[in-house]
Amino acid sequence: MNGRNAVNSEFNQLRSELLSRGVSPAKEKAIQQALENVNRPGFRLEPSAILPLMKPVTWFPPMWAFACGVVSTGEDIASNWSILLRGVILAGPLMCAMSQTMNDYFDREVDAINEPDRPIPAGKISKQASWLITFGLILTGFLVAWSIHPYVMMIAFAGVLMSHAYSGPPIRAKRNGWFGNLIVGLAYEGVAWLTGSFAITQGVPAAESIALAIIFSIGAHGIMTLNDFKSVVGDKIRKVASIPVQLGEKNAAVLASVIMDAAQLAAIAILLAKASWSMAALAGLLLLLQLPMQKALVGNPKEKAVWYNAFGTLLYVLSMMVCAVGIRP
Repeated sequence: MNGRNAVNSEFNQLRSELLSRGVSPAKEKAIQQALENVNRPGFRLEPSAILPLMKPVTWFPPMWAFACGVVSTGEDIASNWSILLRGVILAGPLMCAMSQTMNDYFDREVDAINEPDRPIPAGKISKQASWLITFGLILTGFLVAWSIHPYVMMIAFAGVLMSHAYSGPPIRAKRNGWFGNLIVGLAYEGVAWLTGSFAITQGVPAAESIALAIIFSIGAHGIMTLNDFKSVVGDKIRKVASIPVQLGEKNAAVLASVIMDAAQLAAIAILLAKASWSMAALAGLLLLLQLPMQKALVGNPKEKAVWYNAFGTLLYVLSMMVCAVGIRP
């Protein structure tokens, strides 16, 4: 059976599932073409598709977490602006972008169903070219990390391993949302935060800083759960056990809200223990503002998940910086 016939056979098997989930004929056609594109031989690299492959919208969380780690040290930012600049570039446009390009390679057959307009399923970038971009980002990331400190390069190397563990075989942690979301939360929030702290002080971060990095990493598990709502159809077909697939969308929305709220309550407790009253009050206010938004999310998770990820999680990440300011020596 040649490649095209194999794709047609696979698509015919998927079609009844797509119809049962209300997928439009136009989307069906795009999915069929995407299934053919993802493993088509040859080298293709449209320059205009490189940035979408790197998914800039995902860069902000690790860049912000790195900045939080810097702020938490209490050191003068103006005199350390070069480290801050190199660090946020390392965290976002290099390491996070690398994780996205790597994930798109390993997820290309799932994306063919969930997001057929992504660069690899759309046929704009071949799987071979995606690896070229990934290795380029890894190499550049290592050079920038080394310029900050040799230990930061070691952390960057660990970040590459975490990205592969999440997306690729044999672990492919994303097959189970409980484990996969934890890895992403640790990489995007915890590792980035502690790297920012270390890059400035070149010493072991303060206990409060380590605690907040872990707390907000666990809270990010909820954010990742909400991010999985857009992929439910393809995840069910491809047997990816995301939290929405395992628990159902409403229960997943409840769980995500509880995890994020619990993390913020734990962070507020640290601020109170530090007698940082004003920052604790501000963090508490940010949490209260999220509650009515979470009520709307739980009431209609399918429609509100993307909305909450855009606005509700903004308050969560603002709380991260409030807490970083609150523990400054």
